[in-house]
Amino acid sequence: MNFSDDNAACPQQKGVLRWLSANGSRPPARIVDADDRMSANEAYELVSRGTGLLWRGDFHNARQLLSAVSRRIRRTRTHGLSVSEAFHAHRREQSRRARTLALVLVRLDPGHVLPLRRAPDVRLACHEVYGQANVPYVVPLRELFGVIGAHEWRKKGISIPALGARIHAHYGVFAPTRGEYVDLIAETPLPSVELAFDIGTGTGVLAAVLTRRGVARVVATDSSARAIRCAEENVRNLGLAGRIDLVQADLFPSGRAQLVVCNPPWLPAQPHSLLDHAVYDPDSRMLRDFLAGLPEHLRPGGEAWLILSDLAERLGLRSRTELLAAISGAGLRVVGRSDVRPSHPRASDPTDPLHTARSAEVTSLWRLASIGDRATRT
Repeated sequence: MNFSDDNAACPQQKGVLRWLSANGSRPPARIVDADDRMSANEAYELVSRGTGLLWRGDFHNARQLLSAVSRRIRRTRTHGLSVSEAFHAHRREQSRRARTLALVLVRLDPGHVLPLRRAPDVRLACHEVYGQANVPYVVPLRELFGVIGAHEWRKKGISIPALGARIHAHYGVFAPTRGEYVDLIAETPLPSVELAFDIGTGTGVLAAVLTRRGVARVVATDSSARAIRCAEENVRNLGLAGRIDLVQADLFPSGRAQLVVCNPPWLPAQPHSLLDHAVYDPDSRMLRDFLAGLPEHLRPGGEAWLILSDLAERLGLRSRTELLAAISGAGLRVVGRSDVRPSHPRASDPTDPLHTARSAEVTSLWRLASIGDRATRT
């Protein structure tokens, strides 16, 4: 991640400090100093007016202050709203909360050194996300916590039973913590396949599962350079570098394959940050473009495996009729479908504002083929 062109002027500093955010946060117009003497109420009043707080006190006190400010942000009432209205209200609150909490800031010195009392060593975690740092910079404290957490997840990895191994997700790359979609790929009957495409590969987990199942060669694409680097690392660690080719592309690589797999963002809504793009797909753009491009990239007799949750339907964001129309409109037909119920914690959390929809959610693997191709197995 390179330094942005945005500069934030900080009080009691000579000149300006660089602003840096891997998540796309924008610098505040005004910044004041803050330390252990500032109360949570005072901090909340300042950030509520859009003033950034450059923290100069104890690191652990900064964490407590951020939590206290978060508790003071008013939660949106969703009682009496339709499920669709509740979703949009929830998203607005998430966006407002993220903008407000991003105004608590810290300065890092060259080499990603955090000069606060009781501060952890964040040099490696920050280097993984931001790259080299030869000058001081300012970053939102909440983002820094995310960077630290992502570093720990990256070291620990996520166990993937279908691989008998761990996948290590980088910051900003969708982590396969919801294993049901991986299991669908691992358990759906697979014909003899010489070449498969994995569209939007992320960590490379689906490409790895396909390879371990016997696919001779997989070409995996992603539009994110960060995701490609992450997938390269995982593929190398799994000993699959000779069988999986990674290509940075918006969707498809060149050519045709016998099997094309895609797990697109599931919710047709506007992302509020760079990290949201793995979950939110405005107007189902990626989904529609994937379906539209499939006929040109499937070999005769080939199949596409589309992994999709019906949460969008349960939230009133996209109907099943619209999905089926997009499939048929692209010259495709459904030749089979496998379903699974999610087991992630939010599906059983009654305090979640979207609990009604999440508790009934179903994740499906849709098997698709060209309408003119009747050779596909059923």
